[in-house]
Amino acid sequence: QVQLVESGGGLVQAGGSLRLSCAASGSIFSINTMGWYRQPPGKQRELVAEFTSGGSTNYADSVKGRFTISRDNAKNTTNLQMNSLKPEDTAVYYCRMVVSTITYPSAKFNYWGQGTQVTVSS
Repeated sequence: QVQLVESGGGLVQAGGSLRLSCAASGSIFSINTMGWYRQPPGKQRELVAEFTSGGSTNYADSVKGRFTISRDNAKNTTNLQMNSLKPEDTAVYYCRMVVSTITYPSAKFNYWGQGTQVTVSS
């Protein structure tokens, strides 16, 4: 019922920038939270940045001051601007949204994007 499509990954040199985008479509009633996670090679998925249900932002310590999450509620999109990239930022990045649907407006469903590869070379 709801699909998340990500774009913007790629290969960049250390110190460079990338911008990731995630667009949600389908039978959306409301979006509770939006966020970005990443999974480095051989490691578990971890939170990068998110908008909480109260509208505040939350960042992993490792990206504070370098990454910025933004959102466009009218377009059901979220973006992640990544600056001063480091080789340790290399990972598959996933968009996540907690969504209430038109069919079930009181329920909350967890959706993930397909993932986009970000590779930072040294």
